[in-house]
Amino acid sequence: MKINSTLRYASGLALMGSALLIGQAQAQAIPESTECIAPAKPGGGYDLTCRLAANGLQDTGLISKPMMVSYMPGGIGAVAYNHVNGVRADDPSLIVAASTGAAVNLALGKFGEYDADEVRWLGALGVDYGAIVVSADAPWQSLDELMTDLKENPNEIAFGAGGTVGSQDWMKAALIAKSGDMSPRDLRYVAFEGGGEALAALLGDHIQVFTGDLSELRSQLEGGKIRVLAALSEERMGGPYADIPTAAEQGYDVEWPIWRGYYMGPEVSDEAYQAWVERMQQLSEDPVFAELREARGLFPMSRFGEDFDRYVQGQVAEFKGLAEEVGLTK
Repeated sequence: MKINSTLRYASGLALMGSALLIGQAQAQAIPESTECIAPAKPGGGYDLTCRLAANGLQDTGLISKPMMVSYMPGGIGAVAYNHVNGVRADDPSLIVAASTGAAVNLALGKFGEYDADEVRWLGALGVDYGAIVVSADAPWQSLDELMTDLKENPNEIAFGAGGTVGSQDWMKAALIAKSGDMSPRDLRYVAFEGGGEALAALLGDHIQVFTGDLSELRSQLEGGKIRVLAALSEERMGGPYADIPTAAEQGYDVEWPIWRGYYMGPEVSDEAYQAWVERMQQLSEDPVFAELREARGLFPMSRFGEDFDRYVQGQVAEFKGLAEEVGLTK
């Protein structure tokens, strides 16, 4: 017993020493004062993404000084992307909020001369998922029933969401159409100013299908006013979403994760980049952060470093192909 206790004590000291060394290495590579740029006005999704990192890092003790959050709206993220590449390419103190929307805009060429490989993709700390939604009194009980009718009568079923053709919400509808061997060009799609307006149109029977996000549907699910035919996630989510099947398990290979992540300048040193990767990994594994993430309506997602970079590059390539197919790009 005494030997086992001694071994456990020694093991504990080794782990503490390892954590201390990691912390020291991070402190040397990352400046004490840090900043997150939200490429939009205060109050939106990018603001949430920056504050997810800022609050999480501070509450878990991974930074000694509060992270500054600054705002750089313009061009749906293009102004910030160009600023980082042109002015702060090697700044080890700076991270920039990004999302699936940034990948879509890069695919559509909306970030000017810069492509997806012009920055260092750092990682994602949370994710929401797309959903295919109909009203509670709609005739379709499954995604398969909807797709059967859609193939037969594409002009009689209107999709709607808070974004124009080429937006994230349109992409969800387009991918669903493709998975059912239909051309996205044949979809009847109605664009709204936001998800709330589109959901109201669904409940008012002005559209028949809403391509929204799981987290924004929670109150409507509890009220019994809608039916979610499919979650566009890798697997079923828990809690109030546990009974919602994925599109994949119904035979439609479509996923739409709305990730909340970050990138850094293209000339940031490998040492600083890796230190940030390790810091974000530590944050993602902390139970205090898990509570913060859930409170913001996000599900767990932990992709960092090269894994995240490959993931984003793959997304952009897929979105480019879809955009070219429907004539949004050349």
